[in-house]
Amino acid sequence: MADVKNPKVLATPVNIIVGSHVWVEDPDEAWIDGQVTKITGKDAQIQTTNGKTVTEKLSKIYPKDLEAPPGGVDDMTKLSYLHEPGVLQNLKARYELNEIYTYTGNILIAINPFQRLPHIYDSHMMQQYKGAPFGELSPHVFAVADVAYRAMINELKSNSILVSGESGAGKTETTKMLMRYLAFLGGRVATEGRTVEQQVLESNPVLEAFGNAKTVRNNNSSRFGKFVEIQFDKHGRISGAAIRTYLLERSRVCQVSDPERNYHCFYLLCAAPAEEVEKYKLGKPQSYHYLNQSHCYELVGVSDAHDYLATRRAMDIVGISEKEQEAIFRVVAAILHLGNIVFAKGKEVDSSVPKDDQAKFHLNTTAELLMCDVKALEDALCKRVMVTPEEVIKRSLDPQSATVSRDGLAKTLYSRLFDWLVDKINNSIGQDPNSNFLIGVLDIYGFESFKANSFEQFCINFTNEKLQQHFNQHVFKMEQEEYTKEKINWSYIEFVDNQDVLDLIEKKPGGIVALLDEACMFPKSTHETFANKLYQTFKNHKRFIKPKLSRTDFTIAHYAGDVLYQSDQFLDKNKDYVVPEHQDLLGVSKCPFVAGLFPPLPEETSKSSKFSSIGSRFKLQLQQLMETLNSTEPHYIRCVKPNNQLKPAIFENQNIMQQLRCGGVLEAIRISMAGYPTRKPFFEFINRFGLLCPEALEGNYDEKAACQKILEKAGLEGFQVGLTKIFLRAGQMAELDARRAEVLSSAAKTIQRRIRTHISRRRFLAVRKASVDIQSICRGVLACKLYQNMRRQAAALKIQKHIKRHQARVAYQKLHISALVLQTGLRAMAARREFRSMNLNKNATLLQAWWLCRRAVVYYKKLTRSCIVTQTRWRGRVARRELRKLKMAARETGALKEAKDKLEKNVEELTWRLQLEKRLRTDLEEAKAQEVMKLQNTMQEMQKIIEETNALLAKERETAKKAIEEAPPVIQEKEVLVEDTKKVESLTEEVESLKASLETEKLRADEAEGKYKELQESSEEKRKKLEETEKKVQQLADSMRGLEEKLANIESENKVLRQQAVSIAPNKFLSGRSRSILQRGSESGHLEARAAIPDLHSPSLNLREPAEVEEKPQKSLNEKQQENQELLIRCIAQHLGFAGNQPIAACIIYKCLLQWRSFEVERTSVFDRIIQTIGNAIETQDNNDILAYWLSNASTLLLLLQRTLKASGAAGMTPQRRRSSSATLFGRMTQFPWSATSGVDSLRQVEAKYPALLFKQQLTAYVEKIYGMIRDNLKKEISPLLGLCIQAPRTSRASLVKGASRSVANTAGQQALIAHWQGIVKSLGNFLNTLKANYVPPFLVRKVFTQIFSFINVQLFNSLLLRRECCSFSNGEYVKAGLAELEHWCYKATDEYAGSAWDELKHIRQAIGFLVIHQKPKKTLDEISHDLCPVLSIQQLYRISTMYWDDKYGTHSVSPDVIANMRVLMTEDSNNAVSNSFLLDDDSSIPFSVDDISKSMEQIDIADIEPPPLIRENIGFSFLLPRSD
Repeated sequence: MADVKNPKVLATPVNIIVGSHVWVEDPDEAWIDGQVTKITGKDAQIQTTNGKTVTEKLSKIYPKDLEAPPGGVDDMTKLSYLHEPGVLQNLKARYELNEIYTYTGNILIAINPFQRLPHIYDSHMMQQYKGAPFGELSPHVFAVADVAYRAMINELKSNSILVSGESGAGKTETTKMLMRYLAFLGGRVATEGRTVEQQVLESNPVLEAFGNAKTVRNNNSSRFGKFVEIQFDKHGRISGAAIRTYLLERSRVCQVSDPERNYHCFYLLCAAPAEEVEKYKLGKPQSYHYLNQSHCYELVGVSDAHDYLATRRAMDIVGISEKEQEAIFRVVAAILHLGNIVFAKGKEVDSSVPKDDQAKFHLNTTAELLMCDVKALEDALCKRVMVTPEEVIKRSLDPQSATVSRDGLAKTLYSRLFDWLVDKINNSIGQDPNSNFLIGVLDIYGFESFKANSFEQFCINFTNEKLQQHFNQHVFKMEQEEYTKEKINWSYIEFVDNQDVLDLIEKKPGGIVALLDEACMFPKSTHETFANKLYQTFKNHKRFIKPKLSRTDFTIAHYAGDVLYQSDQFLDKNKDYVVPEHQDLLGVSKCPFVAGLFPPLPEETSKSSKFSSIGSRFKLQLQQLMETLNSTEPHYIRCVKPNNQLKPAIFENQNIMQQLRCGGVLEAIRISMAGYPTRKPFFEFINRFGLLCPEALEGNYDEKAACQKILEKAGLEGFQVGLTKIFLRAGQMAELDARRAEVLSSAAKTIQRRIRTHISRRRFLAVRKASVDIQSICRGVLACKLYQNMRRQAAALKIQKHIKRHQARVAYQKLHISALVLQTGLRAMAARREFRSMNLNKNATLLQAWWLCRRAVVYYKKLTRSCIVTQTRWRGRVARRELRKLKMAARETGALKEAKDKLEKNVEELTWRLQLEKRLRTDLEEAKAQEVMKLQNTMQEMQKIIEETNALLAKERETAKKAIEEAPPVIQEKEVLVEDTKKVESLTEEVESLKASLETEKLRADEAEGKYKELQESSEEKRKKLEETEKKVQQLADSMRGLEEKLANIESENKVLRQQAVSIAPNKFLSGRSRSILQRGSESGHLEARAAIPDLHSPSLNLREPAEVEEKPQKSLNEKQQENQELLIRCIAQHLGFAGNQPIAACIIYKCLLQWRSFEVERTSVFDRIIQTIGNAIETQDNNDILAYWLSNASTLLLLLQRTLKASGAAGMTPQRRRSSSATLFGRMTQFPWSATSGVDSLRQVEAKYPALLFKQQLTAYVEKIYGMIRDNLKKEISPLLGLCIQAPRTSRASLVKGASRSVANTAGQQALIAHWQGIVKSLGNFLNTLKANYVPPFLVRKVFTQIFSFINVQLFNSLLLRRECCSFSNGEYVKAGLAELEHWCYKATDEYAGSAWDELKHIRQAIGFLVIHQKPKKTLDEISHDLCPVLSIQQLYRISTMYWDDKYGTHSVSPDVIANMRVLMTEDSNNAVSNSFLLDDDSSIPFSVDDISKSMEQIDIADIEPPPLIRENIGFSFLLPRSD
């Protein structure tokens, strides 16, 4: 290859014509696009998009891909034109869409968004990338970590991830995400406290305080390399970590260039609280030599005082004690004071002493802080000990040498302090000595090029050159693997790396580092002599350049560009002595911390001073780092800072280009350009360039042959055809595009010609039609005028006719009116004459009528008076006759008796009526009580009168008898007559008075009755209201009672749960207490047996022959109970099937438990054994049939328990007391477990004890577990099919571009795709049939399918959002067809079983509807978000809109205004982590409760369940037999 200094000149000249869209360099925007308007020789005139016209050489302009996706490509190796402007535009387009990650092969470029994007780092996203093939999903840091982890696990080899970039580019955040994902993949070893990755991240503030400093470009630049080793055990779990530091910039401690700063810790300590500053005798940073070499002391927006406290807190977190922290900052303060010790010439020759009192003060303070002797410190700085074979010579140092010694001590102190901090952090984190492999994350400073570049930039750039060589080798290796994978010939591709630059710097002898060490060893060497030595040595080296205007500067052509170095301080910064005096002085310090920094050295190294080169040490550490990296499989992440303002949505092209160049991304592109930079899959190549060779599409060729036909017709050479891709050399893509443009241009011209012909003909036809129309109009005007004349003549004739007719009609009407007037008058006269005659007749008739009426009235009155007189006389005659009869009857004795009887009857009737009135009055109010009393008194008086009357009658009768006997009959008769008549009259009067009083009382009673009725009506209304109120109170009381019972049940169940936790594992369900019950025998089973005896042998339920009943077993009752339980367990362990739609096993279990009163005993083992049987049945079952069988049984049994059991109100109630509760009539009625109706609603409530409640909780847990197992089995079954449904369009889409001749293959592809969906439908159908066959409640079936469809929705939707190739128009059509299959299945399954499952697909349905809708650019955001996709969030719509591409019709996504509006709405919600998440979460919870099951299931008839043969003949289970009526 040619020179690699500038990668832009490596591109092969391309076919640029007038009208081509190209990229041209711009001083402000780096690259700007435009259109070629003119070509003159080798120059081209370009009209740029910003309105400027520029002229540039053809070799410096690059073609623009007009068919590049608006949102860019996720892997830049897919770019049609792989060059600088193409890379920059792709990154910019993706950054504008918040796509911060982009691949370049397997290199990840991460652009710092400077805003929170939590949705791309949550656990859902981790789950998506777990195990996904690299490149299948959108670029992400998780994908790189996943590849590294999988390679480590599969290949059993350590991996490394190299994270590089400027400070502020996001290296720390990227490292944090890497460690989070690695912890998510492998889990962690169980440790107490913080996790390993947390501890590593918590150490960052400490390392940044002591290892970071402000440079020209960055305020927080790392001045050391950090390699974090994340260690894994044999199970792939994080077991430890270690931080390895490399290449600390030691020279910065003593020498700082303006406007940079020294390490942060010095400034933090100066800004510490006042008591700290006073303790260390510090002042402002301006007063210290090591800090005031630069005029920058503070950072904008940064508080050193706040950072000091933060650093102290970080030290506490990583385990540095308060005492150690005090010692650390004492050393930092000592270094500052040490730098202010200035030396002057002493009295002796070449000697030095502290210059003044200020220097002595700092000397004393340094000795005090380091806890060493002041004199010894001064001697260590100003004198040297020379050890010879004969003697030990102590010589003095001149002031310059003493200053060098002082700076050497400061650098040694600081570097050892930094190493101690790293070791302390590693000890705090904890390392795994048994770790098998690791994943390392390297975070190191990037390439630096400033206006003034010194020794520090030289070492840093040397490091980056070394890393770039490693990077280039890796990239070339990846290129080779790609070529080998595609089986193409690549042997002739030349690879040129930067080994010549590395030889220039590090080669021995003769390299720059070696010459620098050599110059440092000579005392009289200066930077001029060193520079001249470089000029002479490398004058012919192509990478070394001597400036024309400088005698000490030199330039090195690095991979990232030329860097001019100033060698003025190279010698001073490279010198570093290991001084024994410093070692001896601080090794015996009274401070244990300082003494620990200087452990004893081997004896041979402690005799004399030894020169140590920082450059050589730097090179040695770099070599160790490269050995570590070479032992691992590398992965690269290049972090980029889009702008220096550290603000979002700002993309500075020049800044980005510089970082890409320094990060080696452009170098990787250069390597790709050296081979085959353009790689197109066959179907994409055919889709784009098939028009160059139509016969290749019309013939029956496969894709590979069609591609070869196209390339052969194009006449290209040097290309390669792989297994799945076409590989093109640099420039060939542009040539193909140029030919394609020519073909399209020719086609466009043909279309234009046809269009123009069509337009001209249409115009001619329009003119001809217009002329015909004008002629027609003119002729029409003439005809109109002729017609008007004819019309006027006709109108005149018509007017004359009408006028004549009008005149004749007027004359006729006058004559007619006159005739009518005459006729009217004559007729009126005749009518009046007739009226007068009729009036006379009428009056005469009236007079006659009045006279006849009067005569009839007079006659009637006379007749009436005659009748009355006659009647009166006749009635008088009859009365006199009756009177005579009465007088005759009065003389008889019987008349008196009859009168008496009548009176008695009247009295009795009155008495009955009074009593009736009395009863009525007793119901009246208290206000009528007095009147009732009066009536009673009156009645009593009347009774007395009647009694007196009776007595008088009896007395008179006796008197009459005596008188008749004594006197003559006539006289006596007269006397008796007189007496009786008087008595009758008196009695009659009394009766009349009584009747009057009775009438009065009746009136009063009626009034009272009326008032009573009114009161009764009001009381009736009040009673009705009271009854309604009582009903409401009763309802409230019932509901309150139900709630109290439910609360009591819940409290009791909670109490049970607190006593013993539910264990799901089948082999653990048999509790220790239950096992002890089984082992204790009859002693513990006595209570159970005693409780079970009455029901087991109840004559009311025993239908067997009496002889069988009399055969009592000889075994104990407890053993009999255990045998029955054992038999039941053996029975239910079999598949008993179903009776009707009821599971037999559940009904048998429920009947037995209820009959044995197991729910009411304090101790029993039957529940644990039933649970253990269920657990054993489903323990390792993947058979959905068995799981469905037990789900049906468990849910039915749970329903029966839910409607039967209630928590016991009194836990300590004795069995006798419980039995007494059923002694009432209702209790006797409910003795039987089930009534004649045999429904669940008629089951009696049983007070459950602890074992029963525990059994219910365990059964609930098993229902949930079996439900989850069935659901997860179906998920596992359809998951591979869902993946095929998403990936299938990738294979079938290629056949769409081959025209009608490929229709058969296209149809086959569609059928293959539908086959995947039909496979899902078949799985759903089989699953539904299994559940139906086992009579699983429809409620649970609906819940299963609802969650399954939700799972399908989540998987398809998340795949759609994470894979750009799925967000296409054709893929939307495919998925839409598959969703139609699911909809058809839901229709066939009916709502009883499918329920609302179809509604769970709302996200994917709306997303697919958006993909296949036409005219997307015309849709507004309101229409999209409210009409088309109301369920999708703005983040999801934004993701789909930016990832959409039309591979079928070439249409565009929504308009840029809609995208901008979406971005604004997303920015407003940027702080809401929930709203920012565009992925859906699969809900694996249990979507129902026991109450839901109870409410949803119908009544269960358990009365007529036929017991299985195993227990049918057993006398102990006779109660299970169906009872006849």
